[in-house]
Amino acid sequence: MFWYNGKIIESETLELAIDDPGLLYGATVFTTLRVYDNSLDSGLTNWLSHCDRLKFSLETFGWQQPDWKRLRQGAEVIMAHFPILRITIFSDGREWITGRLLIPDLTFKQKYGIDCVLSLPEYYRSLPIHKTGNYLSAWLAKNSAQKLNAQEAILVSKAGNWLETSTGNLWGWFDGCWWTPPKEGILPGIMREQLINYLHTQQQVVREEPWTPELVKKFEAIAYSNCVVEIIPIHTVIQPTGKLEYDPRHPIFQQLRELYLA
Repeated sequence: MFWYNGKIIESETLELAIDDPGLLYGATVFTTLRVYDNSLDSGLTNWLSHCDRLKFSLETFGWQQPDWKRLRQGAEVIMAHFPILRITIFSDGREWITGRLLIPDLTFKQKYGIDCVLSLPEYYRSLPIHKTGNYLSAWLAKNSAQKLNAQEAILVSKAGNWLETSTGNLWGWFDGCWWTPPKEGILPGIMREQLINYLHTQQQVVREEPWTPELVKKFEAIAYSNCVVEIIPIHTVIQPTGKLEYDPRHPIFQQLRELYLA
């Protein structure tokens, strides 16, 4: 089931015109959120921030705004069946909302971490600051990683700096403070912003600086974040020059997880 253009549809297929720009060019914007406490108004769900991100991209591209009241109605219908919502807006304002379940091994990954593969520089995102339907580069990067039995890919710049994973933002702990790559060249996630604001309220330093090949070797622990998985440690990064290993059970991760307990 899914919601499309003001209606709930019981089907596994969506009919689009053959000249739809969303189909031909990926001309859509989307956001993915996790519903907490069965409420769009929960602070952790962060509904307004997700809507603001959609509005920002729509205004930037000069696209039509959706019927926001109807969009929320659709989200409420789908969240009755799924804890994760993917909200897509077409260039003419049509809304499309799908739902899915949490991955069954999420708790295991949050506790023990995952391994990642450093992707090729050509998998750099198109229009990285916007979450568009043209998600091919990140999808290719993650699929390449999975062929090596890794769970995620880390996207890199032409200079070799680590930018983000294919689905989230990077965090590292070193020298008594948190580090995260700067906004330039990445999709600055809503969870990233939430965590930065939370850490600042805890008087913690967050350094937004490029993750150079030299810096990443210094981290004691690293992780990635997004609005669905929250925080997942990374214990191994596979590079062309060899592996880097980090502590997935570093006690500092509890500091990030406190956001969900506040």
